[in-house]
Amino acid sequence: MKRILEPELMDTREAAAEYNAMDHSAVNQLFAQEFLTFAKAHFASDLNADAWTVLDVGTGTALLPIELCKINARVNVLAIDDAVSMLDLAVYNSEAAGMRERIMLAKVDAKAMPYEDDSIEMVIANSIHHHIPDPKACFAEMVRVTEEEGILFARDLVRPADEQTLDALVKRYAGKESAESQRLFADSLRAALTVDEVGDTVESLGFDRGSVSMTSDRHWTWAAVKKV
Repeated sequence: MKRILEPELMDTREAAAEYNAMDHSAVNQLFAQEFLTFAKAHFASDLNADAWTVLDVGTGTALLPIELCKINARVNVLAIDDAVSMLDLAVYNSEAAGMRERIMLAKVDAKAMPYEDDSIEMVIANSIHHHIPDPKACFAEMVRVTEEEGILFARDLVRPADEQTLDALVKRYAGKESAESQRLFADSLRAALTVDEVGDTVESLGFDRGSVSMTSDRHWTWAAVKKV
């Protein structure tokens, strides 16, 4: 299936509200648990004893940072997004969850972050790359700001091979959502990357393409440690 781009930013109140209303809980819990498992296996710091910071690129309405903070009491999150409507809901969600002091929100373009090279110990991204026309720009920025021996952990949808597979995925995972949510999910699948495309991208940035794998029937995951 040819990649069909969708709008880079979901920056209307209606789109942000529709996204926020969808049930992301199981996906976010799994992401948080698997990221923490990978980080504990590869990061030198004791994640249960030391306070540490993770950069969440494309945070949306901050549902993933909230989940991370719930699971690990020592984590603080710098959560960035370029959509004001998403960030407005992120403020509400983080305050409602009692996590506002641990989740710092900022309006930042993932393709041009204002952070210094090698300055952040852990960088994550969940479902941002399919929004970006040239995803390599986002991957490159994530790599640039991650410190040596730091963690990179990203996940997003996989573009199906054909419309029949896409329709089946929409029915399976969004069949109980609103018609608009189903449309948004279908558009995201069409805009997504394949595992090979992600592998090509991270390899061009100096990483083993084997660090990218298919981790569900609809997701790829990139888990890597930055080496210099």
